[in-house]
Amino acid sequence: MALRSSRALFLLAPAAAATLVLGGTAGASARPDAGPTTISPAGHSFAAQLTGQATFKAGSTTMTCTVSASVPTTGANNQVPAAPGNHNDAGVVSVPINPPTFSGCSTSIGGVSVTASTQGAWSVSAQNGSPVAAGLTMPKGGFVLKTSGLAACTITASPTGPTTVAGTWTNGAPSSLAITDAPVPATVTGGFLCPTGNQTATFSATYHVTDTTDAAQRITVTG
Repeated sequence: MALRSSRALFLLAPAAAATLVLGGTAGASARPDAGPTTISPAGHSFAAQLTGQATFKAGSTTMTCTVSASVPTTGANNQVPAAPGNHNDAGVVSVPINPPTFSGCSTSIGGVSVTASTQGAWSVSAQNGSPVAAGLTMPKGGFVLKTSGLAACTITASPTGPTTVAGTWTNGAPSSLAITDAPVPATVTGGFLCPTGNQTATFSATYHVTDTTDAAQRITVTG
């Protein structure tokens, strides 16, 4: 029974790797019902903060993280493009972001601790429609999850190229990006208790997106 539980945990772990970006390769991709897209306010910086929990599932096993965020620092990351770059007549508008961080992760299975690291060029995209489509994209190998204790495994998300986790965008105060049961590809390496090879799990999370240039304004997606 302990062996089966441990394997379930590590089948689950790849979902964490995608976070924030967060399965598949089609996030906010062009679609027939969507018209032009504008992200506003142009030139404003923004932060994305997890609300509630990020949930990673594989079979009957669930792991949760209570803290995750991508916040602006210097440069163009986490900044709505200046006009006219914040508008696209063809649909999708993409914005580079700083790699999201993850912490406060736990599981009901004892004897295992988890650490996560992110790197590389991440982005968030949106396309106006009903609902507004959104995507969180991570680069090849952009998230690495390591476990220790009962078993030592290394889980690398998006092992063969960029991956976009598909979700929906809702304008509000604050606006939000919601991801529900998105599939995530990953590769697992390690010892006897690690399910080595290619794996798939699901990821769910909701991020509040706030304007850090002017807290009185909202980051919105319109036509």
